[in-house]
Amino acid sequence: MAKETIYPIVVPTPFAVGNVNMYLVKTDSLTLIDAGVKTEEAWQAFKYQLAEIGYEPADIEQVVITHHHPDHVGLLDYLPHSALVIGHPKARPWISKDPQFLAWHERYFYRFLVECGLEPASLHRLPSFRRSLRYSCERSLDIEVLEGEVVDGLPGWTVLEMPGHAQSHIVLYCEKDGRMIGGDLLLATVSSNPMLEPPDEGEDERPKPLLQYNDSLRKLLRYKMTRVMAGHGRDVTDVPPLVERRLARQKERAEQVWNMLQQRPMTAFDVCRELFPAVYEKEFLLTMSEAVGQLDYLEQLGAVMKEKEGNSYVYKAVAMR
Repeated sequence: MAKETIYPIVVPTPFAVGNVNMYLVKTDSLTLIDAGVKTEEAWQAFKYQLAEIGYEPADIEQVVITHHHPDHVGLLDYLPHSALVIGHPKARPWISKDPQFLAWHERYFYRFLVECGLEPASLHRLPSFRRSLRYSCERSLDIEVLEGEVVDGLPGWTVLEMPGHAQSHIVLYCEKDGRMIGGDLLLATVSSNPMLEPPDEGEDERPKPLLQYNDSLRKLLRYKMTRVMAGHGRDVTDVPPLVERRLARQKERAEQVWNMLQQRPMTAFDVCRELFPAVYEKEFLLTMSEAVGQLDYLEQLGAVMKEKEGNSYVYKAVAMR
């Protein structure tokens, strides 16, 4: 077995999160973990750092994407098509920009946002989710991976499914020494945003990403973790204490929303505006994802009840357990 060497590569993004981390893994094969964002600045930074290591883009044999968000897949469009693209099946319609899927996404969220309390006439003023997709790619998955599988060329690393931040989110875990290449699952200085996504077309029950994300954090505690190589920022070495802090902070945010609902019944959009009065219009999907997530959390606890009033659901506080 060839010696394993991992090289971090850091490229800029146009997003508030800042730089994104990619990882080049050299074994018998040359594997890139995540693929940055589709900007010329990121591409030039990537090529420069790759050359410093002694490689060029044509040397990369395969790319594993931890999830489908644009800042982790965009440079797939710049890489040679000889490089296999590997990821979770739920990443496929996003990275290929499947037109049927994107149309379903818009239809679903039009109805869902009305149920959240937005007036139908105001929906056209919202920023389109497709705006960020210009930084994404248009590639297909060559290989799909699921929980417990191993990627050829990455001996000793196992795929773990960790949905929440994205439905397609996976990580790579090395049981031998407790390392993890973690995408956006656990970041050192900020909490990842569990992002709203539609259910599969034809299904009624939408994913509840904040509940999934909390479950994924708890799942981390079942493994020996010495180091998480994160998608943004520095490595995480204090995994259990950080997970516990993230979960405790989540409970505090939910209590804040529950206290708001004690004052008056509110729609999800009301909660969003009250939590994020200065930024909800600019960062609409992020802030609505947070508001809906807190309500999902409280509903799971039995701390709120919701009733349909007109086209929208209104939430009311009940006893907090």
